[in-house]
Amino acid sequence: MSLRILHVLSSNFFAGSVAYALQLAEKQNALGHDVFMATDQGGLSDHITCLTLPVSDRSLLQRFHNIRFLRKIIREHDISVVHAHSRAASWIAHYAVRGTRVPLISTIHGRQVKHSSLKSNDIYGEKVIAICPQLREHLINELHMEQQNVLFLPNPLDLEKLRQIRRTRIDDGKVVISVVGRLNGPKGAHIAGLVSNVFPRLLEQYPNVSIRIVGGEWDSFPQAGRDAFEMSQSRFGERLQYLGFTRQVLEIMADSDLVIGAGRVAMEALALKTSTFALGEACCHGLVTNDNLDDAICTNFGDILSVITLFTPDYPAITDELEAFISGTTAAEITESKLSQIYDINMIMPEVISAYSSAIMRKLSPNPIPVLMYHRVPDAPIATKHRTFVTRENFEKHLRFFSRRGLQSLTFRDYLAFSTGDRPLREFPRKPFILTFDDGYLDNHLNMLPLARKYGYTGVLFLLGDFTADRNFWDSGEDAEANRIMTTEQKKDFVEQGWEIGAHTLTHPHLTQLSDEEVLHEVRESKSRLEDGLQTKIVSFAYPFGTYDDRIKEVIKQAGFDFGIATDSGGIMIEDDRFAIFRINMFPEENVFSLFKKTSAWYRSYYRRKRGK
Repeated sequence: MSLRILHVLSSNFFAGSVAYALQLAEKQNALGHDVFMATDQGGLSDHITCLTLPVSDRSLLQRFHNIRFLRKIIREHDISVVHAHSRAASWIAHYAVRGTRVPLISTIHGRQVKHSSLKSNDIYGEKVIAICPQLREHLINELHMEQQNVLFLPNPLDLEKLRQIRRTRIDDGKVVISVVGRLNGPKGAHIAGLVSNVFPRLLEQYPNVSIRIVGGEWDSFPQAGRDAFEMSQSRFGERLQYLGFTRQVLEIMADSDLVIGAGRVAMEALALKTSTFALGEACCHGLVTNDNLDDAICTNFGDILSVITLFTPDYPAITDELEAFISGTTAAEITESKLSQIYDINMIMPEVISAYSSAIMRKLSPNPIPVLMYHRVPDAPIATKHRTFVTRENFEKHLRFFSRRGLQSLTFRDYLAFSTGDRPLREFPRKPFILTFDDGYLDNHLNMLPLARKYGYTGVLFLLGDFTADRNFWDSGEDAEANRIMTTEQKKDFVEQGWEIGAHTLTHPHLTQLSDEEVLHEVRESKSRLEDGLQTKIVSFAYPFGTYDDRIKEVIKQAGFDFGIATDSGGIMIEDDRFAIFRINMFPEENVFSLFKKTSAWYRSYYRRKRGK
């Protein structure tokens, strides 16, 4: 799997969003994806192609040039997905992908203002990544974004690299506190409050304490903070330092006894095993421990609340808590495994790629793809209580109708290849539909396959993993001859003619009635035996009798399937839930009107309304 990814971001100053984008881009590059970055500053990375683009310049003329530039890059490099990391980046990227088959994903790092000039949230693309739960709530409740399109994925950390950064400072009994963050905006105001109201007392009461301030934008630092800094420095000398902006910030945090910060700063400090005091733009969590870690994560360590509230730090309380830390009466204990489970980039990256994959398919296919379910294709009508057959003559009428309507067949294997970048987006059919056949009846080989080949269609054949099964034994009282199953060689004919083979368990049971061990055996063994016996990769699984629940879906995922296929239940779109894909039953009496209805984009919504689902 190899995607061609274009990251677009503002980088006129080095914020957490820039570090986030670089972290993603370099990891994606290491995983074998083709990665490009368009941003204000060229040369941000030695490992990926960085294209200089004044993203932060919001003048109308420059925006027009930026859009043209991005469209050129998208076309020339056959970009699969564009990932924007700021509002300015999302705006130009939205217009750059307009009219193309390339999707846009935006990661949002802070609260968004709904501009009156924007009619909708379309500028953010097909999927939105929110870096903390409180931000996700804000986007859904205040900006009214679609809930299923907003994901919570935290800032990823390369924990392996961070663990290589060692503390070098000798333990000399001194306590070093580092304040890390921008000195402008609300954070600058809060740091100025610390410099004015907290640090003088700490430096006076504890001669072993020294404090370092790390961050850019000194010229924007509130005047009160600058005055207080100069006054304290005149009293305490080098025990209070301003180090400015530095790329050695991780090493500085590793050599600190306590880091005061928010957002990515707090996350990295914790990963470096440095005690952390979370003070952000929106709230103060104080010293981060196992007890308040979850709350801190929800707000991105104090930076974001779902609803705006007036926040003024309680400086006396902050002073008391810092004094307790310095004196050793309180300590910050964080379970490392808990941190790894949340922030490890190796855990988060698959979720990001999955979001790309889903966005690609939502853009390629904005309307539902009809997934049709057939079983038998006999020469003449048969006795069956379920009416799961379409005669050979009628099936050819179906194919003729599909052909005249301009429908193009697709398989789940094809769908996956487009979603992962293994096939060019330009090859995706304009009017796709998916033909599926369950169980592998003999008449599928004798009657259906020649007709499908005649009309140029392929589909998905769901088979049992038990190759000794020669007939349908799960539906009693039906025509024995019509229930005959294909031989192994006949099944191989479908593989040779480009059909996808999907799994349908070993013995066709009601999976919801089985134990976890029995379900796992039915699912895994069917996949393994089909892949070995037919020498083809199995990516899809059809639930026998259409029965499944969340437990069954989870087993299907664990077994390595990419799709779970239902019958008359599931989402409107495949991307609503790839493990609950809605199929449309095809019956003996289908006519032109019913075929038109069942292959129309509106049918699933109509079906659900009609049945109150």
